[in-house]
Amino acid sequence: MSIYRKELFEIPEGMIYLDGNSLGPLPKTAMSRLQKTVEQEWGEGLITSWNKAGWMAQPSRVGDQLGRIIGAAQGSVVAGDTLSIKVFQALAAGLEMRPDRKVILSDNGNFPSDLYMAQGLTNMLSDKELRVVDPDAAEDAITDEVAVVMLTEVDYRSSRRHDMAKITKRAHDNGVVMLWDLAHSAGAVDLDIEASGCDLAVGCTYKYLNAGPGAPAFIYVRPDLADKVRPALSGWLGHEAPFNFEADYRPAPAIERMRVGTPSVLQMAVLEEALNMWEDIDPTELRRASIVLSEQFIEEVERKIPELQLASPRDPIQRGSHIAFAHPDGYAAMQAMIAAGVIGDFRAPDNMRFGITPLYLDANDITEAVIRMAKIFQEKIYLMPEFQKRAKVT
Repeated sequence: MSIYRKELFEIPEGMIYLDGNSLGPLPKTAMSRLQKTVEQEWGEGLITSWNKAGWMAQPSRVGDQLGRIIGAAQGSVVAGDTLSIKVFQALAAGLEMRPDRKVILSDNGNFPSDLYMAQGLTNMLSDKELRVVDPDAAEDAITDEVAVVMLTEVDYRSSRRHDMAKITKRAHDNGVVMLWDLAHSAGAVDLDIEASGCDLAVGCTYKYLNAGPGAPAFIYVRPDLADKVRPALSGWLGHEAPFNFEADYRPAPAIERMRVGTPSVLQMAVLEEALNMWEDIDPTELRRASIVLSEQFIEEVERKIPELQLASPRDPIQRGSHIAFAHPDGYAAMQAMIAAGVIGDFRAPDNMRFGITPLYLDANDITEAVIRMAKIFQEKIYLMPEFQKRAKVT
């Protein structure tokens, strides 16, 4: 079956959407699913829908859908909360698994929010420290004084990939807990999180999984650890019997203990609907199509816009599904592109990012995008005053 299914998404006529690495487009069926949830489940069912419509079980049900996409065993993933919350939760659990060690190791290519969560945690725990190294130095920095390694598999700026299996093995050889952030990986590259052997993983669903702004995050715990980890964020829905309303916390069995608060039912419904289209998508075929389009994009950009500098790895095996090009006026150039109907985004200091998503992009889209981009640089349209003003979101 073909990977391409643009007809399933709401994308304005004439727009070439190259920003699925930041926010995926709206699946058409999500609107009817949301309407059903609001009008029937909430409007008519009211509180009975926690049972009748399966609201309470939804985070685990959706977790199993996510598990199939990232290569995780059934019952090892649960959805809910935000990615920052899940990072904090996973880090705290990892530190407790290695109480005699002091170091959280990460790299400076990690997403800042992950580092902020680690900083906040180590500020609370005065005997712990966050150690940040260059991405290329991360593997060698894993020693027996490290408690947890926290890395993002695909770098949010450059799209550079870490070798998940190799780094996880290095961590385990040194007795270190391995935590992966899959924010720019899930739905973009073919993952086998179970085969990697990693201990913990987290990710978001509003990028390549197309679940909408603010969509729930997810957390994975390796099955043999699921009854051993202790969640620092011990919310009531992670309790073994939440409706007993006991004064003391008892963790629920396995992955259920990693739930925290009441699920956001409306967003969870959209997420579940967005994931339904993945039932017949082969991640290997998706990845193959992504590489073909990415290679085409790089070749055409470098041929037609030589002033742009490739900021992603040239080897497709070493990068994710977005491509970064650098230019001193990258922000203004991106605003000009957006005005021309080519939607990407900008990340400081000078990176323009372009998400290559074969679910709704084909070779013709790539060619047309580069034609429009080339005109902007050839005519220096990006120097126009209206493209110089910075917005809050870049």
